[in-house]
Amino acid sequence: MNGTQTLSRALDILFALSEVNGTLTVSEIAQKVSIPESTTYRFLQTLEQNGIIERRGKNQIGMGLRILDLARSLNMQFQRDLLPLALPIMEELTEAVQETSVLFVRTGNNAVCIQNVKSHGLIQFSIDNGRILPLHLGASGKCILAFESSKVSERILQSIGYEKERVTLEKELEIIRSRNYCITKGEVDPDVFAIAAPITDGHGPVIASLSVAGPSFRCNHEHDKAIIDAVSRAAEELSRRMGSVIKNNSDKNG
Repeated sequence: MNGTQTLSRALDILFALSEVNGTLTVSEIAQKVSIPESTTYRFLQTLEQNGIIERRGKNQIGMGLRILDLARSLNMQFQRDLLPLALPIMEELTEAVQETSVLFVRTGNNAVCIQNVKSHGLIQFSIDNGRILPLHLGASGKCILAFESSKVSERILQSIGYEKERVTLEKELEIIRSRNYCITKGEVDPDVFAIAAPITDGHGPVIASLSVAGPSFRCNHEHDKAIIDAVSRAAEELSRRMGSVIKNNSDKNG
């Protein structure tokens, strides 16, 4: 097994552990990543020595504290780059469409709000930073899911119990990818519409979604079209700026 294969297997083990709310046995991990138990055990020893995983009780394996430190560090760096770029764009977007703008990122099987700019209307959509929503419900989450890796998409689809719902979601994701935006009405809240577009850095998969949300009674064809155009332009601009930041950081480190 070469270095790339070794890294891939180790990552498969971490992904398997991240998908459960608790622990797995060595046998369960081996089954999930399709490698022999003896090989799995050797990987786990190395990961445990580095604090990435830890043993909890008899033959129970869970994520270690070191992985949390790495996640916090990555999240802080990510938000440090993204939020300063996003905020002025979101303020302009909210001013232009007179509706609340929202920035979501993926965390596990969910989407979490990391920034919002509320409209000044008497009746407005309101959301707190830190609000968590399922990745497969609502425009913000679906717009991320549609452009995520096949591994993430498959995991979310497999978590849906009814085949009819899975098929419907797959079709929706195809439409989102073809349009490069997502619109939902009354999906998370019966009185709210949302329109979202994906954010990338030009070098990899989707990193966030930028949305506009407001009361459903204000929805009409012209209103929706204007917001779709505004959100799409704002998302493209934020993606362009993120790409420039990533390139500059890469040039400095190179």
